[in-house]
Amino acid sequence: MDHQTRFETVEIAAPGGRSLAVEARTGVAETGAFDRIIGELDEVMGLALASNYEYPSRYSIWNFGFTNPLLMLEARDRTLAIRAFSERGAGLLAFFRDVLDAADGITLDRTEPLRIEAHVDPLPDGAVIAEEDRTRKPSIFTAIRALWQAVQHPGLGDFGLYGAFGYDLIFGFDDIEMRMPRDDDQRDVVLFVPDRLFKSAVGSDLGVVVDFTFFYDDHRSEDHPRLDVPAPFAPARAGSNDISCDHAPGEYEAVVERARAEFLQGNLFEAVPGQCFSKPMSSSPAAVFRRLMKTNPSPFAFLMNLDGGEFLIGASPEMYVRTTGRTVETCPISGTIPRGADPLEDADQVLKLLSSSKDEAELTMCTDVDRNDKARICVPGSIEVRGRRQIEFYSRLIHTVDHVVGTLAEGYDGLDAFISHMWAVTVTGAPKTWAVRFLEREEKSPRRWYAGSIGGLMADGSLNTALSIRMVQVRDGIAHVRAGATTLYYSDPAAEERETRVKASAFLAALDAEPVATAAPALPRRAADGYEQRGLNVLMVDHEDSFVNTLGSYIRTFEPRLRTYRAAPARSMLDESIDLLVLSPGPGKPSDFDMTATLERAVALGVPVFGVCLGLQGVAEHFGGTLGVLNEPRHGVPTQVRHTGTGLFSGLPQDFDVARYHSLYAQADAVPDALEVTAHASDGVIMGLSHRALPIHTVQFHPESIITSKADMGMRLVRNLMDLVPARDSTRRRSTG
Repeated sequence: MDHQTRFETVEIAAPGGRSLAVEARTGVAETGAFDRIIGELDEVMGLALASNYEYPSRYSIWNFGFTNPLLMLEARDRTLAIRAFSERGAGLLAFFRDVLDAADGITLDRTEPLRIEAHVDPLPDGAVIAEEDRTRKPSIFTAIRALWQAVQHPGLGDFGLYGAFGYDLIFGFDDIEMRMPRDDDQRDVVLFVPDRLFKSAVGSDLGVVVDFTFFYDDHRSEDHPRLDVPAPFAPARAGSNDISCDHAPGEYEAVVERARAEFLQGNLFEAVPGQCFSKPMSSSPAAVFRRLMKTNPSPFAFLMNLDGGEFLIGASPEMYVRTTGRTVETCPISGTIPRGADPLEDADQVLKLLSSSKDEAELTMCTDVDRNDKARICVPGSIEVRGRRQIEFYSRLIHTVDHVVGTLAEGYDGLDAFISHMWAVTVTGAPKTWAVRFLEREEKSPRRWYAGSIGGLMADGSLNTALSIRMVQVRDGIAHVRAGATTLYYSDPAAEERETRVKASAFLAALDAEPVATAAPALPRRAADGYEQRGLNVLMVDHEDSFVNTLGSYIRTFEPRLRTYRAAPARSMLDESIDLLVLSPGPGKPSDFDMTATLERAVALGVPVFGVCLGLQGVAEHFGGTLGVLNEPRHGVPTQVRHTGTGLFSGLPQDFDVARYHSLYAQADAVPDALEVTAHASDGVIMGLSHRALPIHTVQFHPESIITSKADMGMRLVRNLMDLVPARDSTRRRSTG
């Protein structure tokens, strides 16, 4: 035996008291092993992942890959199939069959020695899931989680499930109509299970090869030969070599204008529409990948042969979700400017980018939404922005990037983090649900793998994924390059259209051949004060907003007994046991959520109310006020407020910065006598209203935003709110208005 070879054998519990034995054999890889994997992917299934971009405490240099996987999982909607490509994989497939058969909510539809099919049972009719439990809604991830958990063992390291997750997975978690037709062969998930993999040492081209042998019942995988899994690349039939686009000239700019109209109405804060450029492949996927590795260094380069003539080739700059132990991290990117011609011009471009209030607002909104995504599954108070507006250089673009970290709460795992962030606001918009509806209505073609994710679920329990952007989707020899731009009310439609073309250009050029890039520095954080919990029951109404979880996390820092439901279910659950009703922000108008009915019930029961943004507007209307529409929406920009120094604002300084995300506002000349103005912005717009007789308090701004978090202002305001909630044994005031 080679003295450099290392063996490890582990036992994994299987249903029925049986076990799966796995032997991992690690040896030194031959020189050039990774490059050989890249070349072989033109002909056989598998993948290559690489990072050739470094950033302190974030990204390092590494390579990883395999060909001829043992198993492949394919899924669409809630249906999945798992294939073993030879008798070598039959034992592990039988183990997976038994895992799925024993799992709750999963039905096996077909079992054969080399193929199993199953589906995840839907949510029962009439069942309602709290927003806190959204990540456990029955979906294809129910099956993926069962399989991933079944193979988790610290001794198996990088063994796991690797592949791609498609954009359409988001439709399984929100009630959004699919308006565009989808191809019959479209898949939502493709995951490979390898029994041999290559990985390089960090910062080195030298690497190791790990071989896995599986023993299950009387099946031993190494008793059967490892066979090729053919899936050859075939160039497109002869035709035009020109680049085509799914948008005619002027159409993309018109989409941006329609988005701006949505921003003005308060239906959206931002949107990320894309357009798709297509061109026949004149090079093989491996050749394109090698060119991208040279000309477009990135922390997440990937080449995948997914079978059926489908390949993914990319160099994504953006981490999607990474979990290590209990730590969850993301790096939202927003704010973009082209590279200069030399380092001096780069410096000028960086200054321009950092001085842009539009780009700052873009990233602020993205990070506020990202923190909200984490707030659903992280320990309250654990979410921090470790890096703010940091600069990252790529081959043709400079980006501003935030680095956001949180700690997974008990009962949640990496897949919960993955689902909670679906999909990144940097490729959808905000509020996410309404943004996805807008994109489905406005885009010209389905995204397929674009704006989903690629990466792996490892047996050590960690998860490492990238956002699938800056990539080429190859189908039947045709390359499709999709690119989008973050649009705000302040956007210039022509400039956004140009940005999509700059983003796509490096990848279109790599289809034939092209130049090279650079790297960047790092930043700090904040805290919260003590509070004696009172055991309050808090009910929050989620008005389909993208900041609800962060607001809930702020409240849970003081009172953890908070549950969140969409408007109709929340009304049915509102009773005398509730100590505080929170009306969340949201898009649209209060009437879109029948907020008057919610308030009528709360007032009748004497339940204290706290409203944010749309919540203030609903309270103003309910008690007889009038709403207006701002001449320009205020989205993700700081505003100073002056206040009465009482109630919610007790002990807070004057003229502190708050974040506004609104177009509607309560008109100052129509405030009903029952309400008192407690705060206003520097432009005179009402920022706070309280009822003169009832325990009802509201703010127009967002206390949970990173803008309002300076000097803990948002958290201090929430602390004041808790002090305003009457003691549970006090007699509640009942009134109809």
